[in-house]
Amino acid sequence: MAKIKAAFQGERGAFSEVASRQFLGDSILPVPCESFEDLFDTVEKGKAKYGVVPIENTLVGSIHKNYDLLLERDLKVIGETYLRINHCLIGSKKISLKNVSKVYSHPVALDQCREFFKKYQTIAPISYYDTAGAVKMIAEIDSLNAAAIAGPYTAELYNLKVLKKSIEDEKTNFTRFLLLSKNDKPFNGKAKTSIVFSMKNQPGVLYKALSIFSIRDIDLTKIESRPLRKKAWQYHFYIDFQGYIKEERVKNALNHLKEISDFIKILGSYPQAER
Repeated sequence: MAKIKAAFQGERGAFSEVASRQFLGDSILPVPCESFEDLFDTVEKGKAKYGVVPIENTLVGSIHKNYDLLLERDLKVIGETYLRINHCLIGSKKISLKNVSKVYSHPVALDQCREFFKKYQTIAPISYYDTAGAVKMIAEIDSLNAAAIAGPYTAELYNLKVLKKSIEDEKTNFTRFLLLSKNDKPFNGKAKTSIVFSMKNQPGVLYKALSIFSIRDIDLTKIESRPLRKKAWQYHFYIDFQGYIKEERVKNALNHLKEISDFIKILGSYPQAER
């Protein structure tokens, strides 16, 4: 039986790969991609059945690049999951924490471990393009004084050891990931729907749009705005709300929104994840 291919941005062991396994199980065939654009290309061209992208983090906020790609490309959101971001200090099996003088990781990961570097002031943080990529590099050079910050799965994957667990400042660090595919996937249960729309730049127009959901008791769980590239001071609005696309109240809300909007795109209707 052929394994299901799942594309993600980053090196093997990235948090996005962990999220892929959370979505699809450990029997997936991982397809690492250099960029988010490459990931969307890979799924659109059928080189992988699914793609997994981060969309927001509790500390960093929204990943705007992926909001833009959801608008520009033609993939469907068919699932969501939340992943606890656990940063570990990872190095060669030959060294201990006292040997470490420099640590490589993505700038965001380094910034999320500031208290660790305050405590160990002889250790220099060094920016690297990717958390898992930093671990891969440490494994290749087999350094006796350098380590990396990444998720614990990378230590197992690259045959290294965890020198110190959970060094992140905040234990409430979670990332929400979306599962993407070329086609919708039927499901049962509690649903969430994601859309993007734009409207004429008129007084009160956003209030009118949001009221469409309020009067139907549809709970909005997220709203995000992104600028229209060719129209200064005008925006696309991304909304997540509870409800399934085939529900009567959701159908009515979207039909009403179409009447007052310039543009609307349904990004997907999918099972709502438990937080």
